[in-house]
Amino acid sequence: MKIALAQINPTIGDFAGNIGKIVEASRQASERGARLTVFSELALCGYPPADLLEKPDFLKRCRSAVDQLAAATADLPTAVLVGVALPAASGSGKPAVNAAVLLDKGAVLLEQHKRLLPFYDVFDEQRYFAPARQQQVVQMDGVALAVSICEDAWNDKNFWPRRLYSIDPMEELMRQKPAIHINLSSSPFWHGKREIRREMLAAIASRDGIPVLMCNQVGGNDSLIFDGSSLAINGSGELVAQAASFQEDLIVVDPFSAPPIAPSPEDETELAYRALVLGTRDYVRKCGFKKVLVALSGGIDSALVAAIAAEALGPENVLAIGMPSPYSSPGSIEDSRKLAANLGIRYEVIAISELFAAYNRALEPIFAGLKPDTTEENIQSRIRGNLLMALSNKFSSLVLTTGNKSEMAVGYCTLYGDMVGALAVIGDLVKTRVYAVCRWINREREIIPHAILEKPPSAELRPDQKDTDSLPPYEVLDPILEAYVERYETPEQIAQTNGFSIELVRQVLRLVERAEYKRQQAAPVLKVTSKSFGFGRRFPIAVKVQV
Repeated sequence: MKIALAQINPTIGDFAGNIGKIVEASRQASERGARLTVFSELALCGYPPADLLEKPDFLKRCRSAVDQLAAATADLPTAVLVGVALPAASGSGKPAVNAAVLLDKGAVLLEQHKRLLPFYDVFDEQRYFAPARQQQVVQMDGVALAVSICEDAWNDKNFWPRRLYSIDPMEELMRQKPAIHINLSSSPFWHGKREIRREMLAAIASRDGIPVLMCNQVGGNDSLIFDGSSLAINGSGELVAQAASFQEDLIVVDPFSAPPIAPSPEDETELAYRALVLGTRDYVRKCGFKKVLVALSGGIDSALVAAIAAEALGPENVLAIGMPSPYSSPGSIEDSRKLAANLGIRYEVIAISELFAAYNRALEPIFAGLKPDTTEENIQSRIRGNLLMALSNKFSSLVLTTGNKSEMAVGYCTLYGDMVGALAVIGDLVKTRVYAVCRWINREREIIPHAILEKPPSAELRPDQKDTDSLPPYEVLDPILEAYVERYETPEQIAQTNGFSIELVRQVLRLVERAEYKRQQAAPVLKVTSKSFGFGRRFPIAVKVQV
């Protein structure tokens, strides 16, 4: 049996657009001889729909979309297996079920619901979905198909050292002796996720002795980025087909006869860049915009955001703004001009020295007798934020913030200043990874000027300012932050593992805890690590924490 894995980029709530993508991919699969075309989890309505699932009208539209899709594919030789949210049975206490629907010749052959509903990190499916009551194998052309949905395959007791659920839906399916296992997924990207996903599915295939196929969503939806990377594994646990990553793709495979192939190589730095490009492109376009604004400071962070934006949206859709203050170095302006020329983006300069002076004059009577401090530094940042938002309004362009994860972690950023914007493009990259991605961009030719890569990081908000005036070197700071934010290690563990003093570690962690109020007012962060700032990391603001 030839099976197509059609990884599409759906938009949440765009039923007409999603149906169009599904029908077109199904037609292409039919032309290539596929008897079954598989789509991702909730591909028909888009994933994750969140509180839209609590609206009866949304679920009514989901049910109608199934009927429309059945009619639109009734004349195709390929059957269609697609994910969709449907109304839950009365009395379940939940509004919806997460379903996989198998359509063939206009008829529904199977409606399988998801059993395991994740409730960690960015997932909150127990809020909306009623779990499946049973797992059912379906016969198609004499072949028994086991259908699972994403998390249902993520609880193998032989693979995971600690299971999150007491049951394994696959065990119930295997008792029905299927010939093949098909998994519909919307599995978000983070560093190392592709390899873990492949190894886990290979372990299941080897254990059960049948092929495993996984169709994964691709595209960005708000903070989440889906890499696609759909795959097919034979009954010996060998990879036999692999779809592209970070782009729509359609692969057709007979998992019973296809020869093994080698997994595609993984460069985590390249993957991070490609993920951020896709996440930026989809966020801007799915929100109905075409153009963006980036404040170019002459530093490494804004340089990377500008490079990502130019790749994601086209140079003609990126406007870079330089806003020098009295403390900006001439080199920063020249470096920004060179970067803009390398990227082919428009660059304009709005000097803020006179505006800064006007602010100081206005505040002078109230500030009389007080020494300048971070207040005056933040005024400069907030002037820039105001100018960016004026340009955003005038030109219908989204502002991309340029802060990195290190800065967000310790609060080295200004509310209503450099934090102003619609999307935190690199808010999940610590500073050292920002440098790594920039060096990768420059692997063949200089795009980001070497001067930007070589200069000591500085906010340039006071004379001769350096980031190390306020923070440890990023080579020291970043391992502490990754251990605390992403792995929840204790101060003692961090100090012992890295050879840092416990006093230094606690000093950094106190900064992290004090900055929670800033992070909860920040723009959405594109997630590329296992634990990013945003709705997947939920901590109170008003709390007493011992570190």
